[in-house]
Amino acid sequence: MKKIYISGHRGMVGSALVRYAEASGDYQILTTTRSELDLCNQAAVFDYLEKTQPDIVIIAAAKVGGIHANSTYPADFIYENLAIASNLVEGSRRANVPRVLFLGSSCIYPKLAPQPMPEDCLLTSPLEITNEAYAIAKIAGLKLCQHYRAQHGLLYHSAMPTNLYGPGDNYHLENSHVIPAMIRRFHEAKQRGDASVTIWGTGTPRREFLHVDDLAAACFHLLSLENPPDWVNVGVGEDVTILELAQLIASTTEFYGEILTDPTKPDGTPRKLMDTSKIEASGWSPAISFQEGLRAAYEDFLTSQQAGAARL
Repeated sequence: MKKIYISGHRGMVGSALVRYAEASGDYQILTTTRSELDLCNQAAVFDYLEKTQPDIVIIAAAKVGGIHANSTYPADFIYENLAIASNLVEGSRRANVPRVLFLGSSCIYPKLAPQPMPEDCLLTSPLEITNEAYAIAKIAGLKLCQHYRAQHGLLYHSAMPTNLYGPGDNYHLENSHVIPAMIRRFHEAKQRGDASVTIWGTGTPRREFLHVDDLAAACFHLLSLENPPDWVNVGVGEDVTILELAQLIASTTEFYGEILTDPTKPDGTPRKLMDTSKIEASGWSPAISFQEGLRAAYEDFLTSQQAGAARL
């Protein structure tokens, strides 16, 4: 049985990876809380990996957030994410960990990348400024794995998921991503009996969304490959406008008021659709439909809110 360390196991992505690993029965799972191991502490990370000797490390830990959080705390985003990546990759090399999977984000690609975005458009033109700090840290993590693989012969590789949603999401109104923020806003607007909900921006940018359980399945698929690409996109290959998303979530939460837009707020990147042909060619495709996933995400929000466990 392989020993796998899943960093960030309490987050939405990490918890999905743990669920998948537990269900498979093929792994001895190692996890650490932030109080047990500060991933920004190089000496502590090196010591932990040397002592535990995992066969696989998945770097799912990250400081994440939406446009507001990325714009407000760029220094925090670049420092913490750089530190996590460099400590876990170099720590894994020192501990002779044979396999590392680093998780990045679709925001690594240029603001005006070709659509859908192929892996080889990386670093071909400027990034979206509102999340540049986070994107640069994720690019650095990807490049760490690529160069460690080339120089040291280690099977360190990366997955770049599109926008994620699902159980265990962060529902903070300012620091969360668009789907959980909208789920909470439309739910609370319904409870108050509001006549309308206003969404940020013009509503015209297009976004692609992947259920986090589909990402977990994709990650373990990649770990099963003997010679995976250095990095690969993980998405669904379809997108919706932000206004269409708002309409879907309004329907899911049964909010029947008006949906307004606020063009004074930033839109971010006009479009971010992944070219998923590379991972699909390797034998993986998503299994959860968007409507099904949104319903499950809303049910998770209601359940966790009632239990007092929602990340608000």
